[in-house]
Amino acid sequence: MNFSDVFKSSFLESVESFTVTDVALAMVFAVIISLFIFWVYKKTFTGIMYSPGFSLTLIGLCLVTTLVIIAVTSNVVLSLGMVGALSIVRFRAAIKDPMEIVFLFWSIAVGIVIGAGMIPLALMGSVIIGIILMIFANRKQIGVPYILIMNCENEEAEQKAVESAKASVSKFMTKAKTVNASGIELTAQVRLKDGATGFINGISGIEGVRNATLVSYNGEYAG
Repeated sequence: MNFSDVFKSSFLESVESFTVTDVALAMVFAVIISLFIFWVYKKTFTGIMYSPGFSLTLIGLCLVTTLVIIAVTSNVVLSLGMVGALSIVRFRAAIKDPMEIVFLFWSIAVGIVIGAGMIPLALMGSVIIGIILMIFANRKQIGVPYILIMNCENEEAEQKAVESAKASVSKFMTKAKTVNASGIELTAQVRLKDGATGFINGISGIEGVRNATLVSYNGEYAG
């Protein structure tokens, strides 16, 4: 193999399998759609703390996936090596909200579709997904569950507090009860009437009730 054979290698031939125009067009659309995904995530976020880092990840993930798919589709040998390389990668980022998984897969899917050259599919699919998520995220929630925690000095105070709570909420379900020398701690899941939380003040004013706490609950975390 001489010096001239280096320029005839399959590596340089694979460079000619895609054009700069195609790459630039794909990356531009990846930026546009990933910004749309970023906007939908920001508008539909319902967690405790908004993470700008995760939002930036959605944009970067879409761009990186697009670049990888362009490389894979241009070279069959590279695609096999890419599968082997990615199979040994392990990610241990904690997912705080199940909806974050949806946005991660959405960003990856858009990158794959754009990298494969199906830009209209990426545009149409993203618009449909974004509209559906916006509709359901902005829908008014009825009967949001809450966790009610009451600390009572004795059984009489507990009974009065429970009766007051049941009269003020649409649903009352006892979840836990702890009895010790210092008193009684009762934990219940409740659903409010029209979102009114003023009843908690009345419970706190009952004689023998040390304190009453109302916490919003969605099954995953409190906030």
